[in-house]
Amino acid sequence: MNMSEAVSTGALALIGVILLVLLHQCLRLHELWEMARACQKGARWARIWEAENRELRSQLRANKAHIEQLQSKLVSLQAVLPTEG
Repeated sequence: MNMSEAVSTGALALIGVILLVLLHQCLRLHELWEMARACQKGARWARIWEAENRELRSQLRANKAHIEQLQSKLVSLQAVLPTEG
């Protein structure tokens, strides 16, 4: 094997190593991309649940206010109605 064949073989081996490293990086990047997509999906669901929770808390406050209003009316009606005795 002469010098040019040795250099060519070394360059080919180096190209092979570079290709393996690039393949590894590509697979790693794919994993990271999938993790980012999963995080994005999780964040989207978190925003949806947060909005639903805000809406439910608002409805609960409205229901509590309505109950207080009805209880107040009941007390007023009980005060006006004659008591049996």
